[in-house]
Amino acid sequence: MDGRNGVADLFSDAVDLNGVTIMPGHLDRRAQEAMLDDLRAVAKAAPFRQYETPGGRQMSVRMTAAGARGWVTDRKGYRYAETSFDGSPWPDIPASVLTVWRQVSGVDRDPDSCLVNFYGEGARMGLHQDKDEADLHWPVVSISLGDDALFRVGGVETPTPSKSRWLKSGDVAVIGGAARLAWHGIDRIKFRSSDLLPEGGRVNVTLRMAG
Repeated sequence: MDGRNGVADLFSDAVDLNGVTIMPGHLDRRAQEAMLDDLRAVAKAAPFRQYETPGGRQMSVRMTAAGARGWVTDRKGYRYAETSFDGSPWPDIPASVLTVWRQVSGVDRDPDSCLVNFYGEGARMGLHQDKDEADLHWPVVSISLGDDALFRVGGVETPTPSKSRWLKSGDVAVIGGAARLAWHGIDRIKFRSSDLLPEGGRVNVTLRMAG
């Protein structure tokens, strides 16, 4: 670990999962705790919501966002919005989160959207593609905090065949290049497998270039 910035030696232990690059243990415990504090401030300014899909199904994860645009969904459809549902602008993306983007994304432009998902016991995220962004050549960076999550990645054209890997607290994934539109999702979390969140659960931070 590099004690100056709380991250492991970059890319030294990177794992390829169907084209998605995973960096195990990228954030050490101290960096995870600091980022979690920053995200609590985000959630205080823009509280978590349990969104509804266009089809009327309630999602099992709870969501909030930071940055110029937040990803939202309701009966009107999936989209990016410049304000939360109460009309307030989203809070700024925390510096601790931007630092990870700058370390691993491989691009020289900062993201304008930071989606924050909370997975409680039994929560999951079905296989999907990140394709609501205006320009799909920018990468997506995902940060895992808290309980272990079974991450599944399929192909670009079809969800299967797929490969899976347990993501642990501090792991970072980069979805980019040929795998930018890969189908991916979280099958389940291993509730209380981490003590980072006192009451259990997983926080996932996803950085994107929406506009």
